[in-house]
Amino acid sequence: MVAAAERRRYNKGVPRENTKRKKEPGKYDPDMVMEEIIMKKKIAVLLTAALTGAFLLAGCGSKAAETTAAADNAETTAAEETTEAEETAAETEAEPVTLNIFAAASMTETLTEIQEMYKETAPNVTLVFNFDSSGTLKTQIQEGADCDIFISAAQKQMNQLDKDADPEVNTEGLDFVLEGTRVNLLENKVVLAVPDGNPKDIQNFEDLGTDKLSLLALGNEDVPVGQYSTEILTNLGILDKHEADGKITYGSNVKEVTTQVSEAAADAGIIYATDAYSAGLTVVDQAGSDLCKQVIYPAAVLNISENQEAAKEFLAYLQTDDCMKVFEAVGFTAAE
Repeated sequence: MVAAAERRRYNKGVPRENTKRKKEPGKYDPDMVMEEIIMKKKIAVLLTAALTGAFLLAGCGSKAAETTAAADNAETTAAEETTEAEETAAETEAEPVTLNIFAAASMTETLTEIQEMYKETAPNVTLVFNFDSSGTLKTQIQEGADCDIFISAAQKQMNQLDKDADPEVNTEGLDFVLEGTRVNLLENKVVLAVPDGNPKDIQNFEDLGTDKLSLLALGNEDVPVGQYSTEILTNLGILDKHEADGKITYGSNVKEVTTQVSEAAADAGIIYATDAYSAGLTVVDQAGSDLCKQVIYPAAVLNISENQEAAKEFLAYLQTDDCMKVFEAVGFTAAE
């Protein structure tokens, strides 16, 4: 009993040693290592969870963005479809318009082709053409014919209707050209054409002054092709002699001259390159600047037109690449 009491008294007065082991520096402690491993695993689990949450949030954001973009695209597509439908409806509902176009006879084939093309561009517009010599067309306009667009084969006839032209040309002070619409549309060439087989063996303009020629077909002096022809023969010094000898036959426009040559009613004829091409005639020579002036086709909307906007649109259409391809196919070139 005494011994037990002594032990209790001793133990009570002496502090017990801390049973938790302390890591001694430099000494491997497996328990501490295990604790560190467990702690790292916990941290790794927490990081993985955080990253997974971030990815999930990003995915939701991406899907939301995709959904928003898809909605925007759908709205844009719907708006575009609505606009197209409205434009189509507007074209369908456009009021019908008739344009009267007075054009030089040498443009018959090309403008007839373009007439069909324009039906697709402006289905509500009906094109009505009046083909004749530029001089005849100018007179018809002056006398009150219903005309929206005038296309001449020479500057002279257009100038006679333009108040801004030289008064020496527009001697009557006529005012028919709508301001700001006149353009130089095309250029043509004046050529010497012969019938099939060239029976008189005429090779150039100089041959017109030889015994090879019995009869030459020309346009009247009041039409452009006739004026160019007169200029050529004057420069060759043979006009007066041929007229005196009865070696010249006249046509009221270039188509009549072309027909005379095609039917071999004349040994040769002076016409435009485009008409020779369209008629399949043989061209033996082309007039240079030493024989006649440049052949320019001016075009303009007239101020007497009741459909000026539609006329402006068609005149602009004539200057497009599609139309120029049609013109160039028969020998025209774009005027510079």
